[in-house]
Amino acid sequence: MNPRIMEMRVISRPADISSPAATRAFNALERMVVTLELAPGSFVTESALIGKIGLGRTPVREAVQRLAWDGLLEVRPRAGISVTPLYGSDWLRIIDARRGIEKLLARSAARFVTREVAGRFHEAALAIQQAVLATDVVAFLAADKAINEALATAADNMFASRAAAALQSHSRRCWFRFRAHLGMADCAALHVALIQSVLEGDENDAALNADKLMDFLRGMAEDAATR
Repeated sequence: MNPRIMEMRVISRPADISSPAATRAFNALERMVVTLELAPGSFVTESALIGKIGLGRTPVREAVQRLAWDGLLEVRPRAGISVTPLYGSDWLRIIDARRGIEKLLARSAARFVTREVAGRFHEAALAIQQAVLATDVVAFLAADKAINEALATAADNMFASRAAAALQSHSRRCWFRFRAHLGMADCAALHVALIQSVLEGDENDAALNADKLMDFLRGMAEDAATR
């Protein structure tokens, strides 16, 4: 049987993360999935996850439901929780799905960015550059996530932001698995260019820089698909 063909399961849309503890649980588990601490195709129990992150059952359960909806985990009754498998060809599909949304978010962020969010952009730009200098891929991906979150806040479009967030998590997982330290400096430069155009309020340039970033990532993805 083709390993990509899996049993279809109905997953109800989870409510938004409802507490600071649930947010911490989600961020911790998402990071474990992205950095392959929770390996693709592996199984884990809810109790094990509670032990790993040191939070209670309710916030962990909320986080697992959100990650299942995002396609990073799969909840299997009586079998536990499985981590979604990862294939080289996945990244191409992820980038193709991201492109239009990222351009929309970039345009909107350039139009609506506030002084408060501008500060977050500056911090994230510094963080991603420092990660490159330290050759720290985990810090690099954390800074990438911070940039994505600042972009989502600035864009003020929760529908586009929610659609993008899961794709961004999947993309970071692919980067960690297939590229790791390769291309960090070039990718960081593209992120900084995008941030500059957003802070300048240039909608067209912001969309163009988002498109350039997707072109770069697609090139990475094409290489991964051949492995």
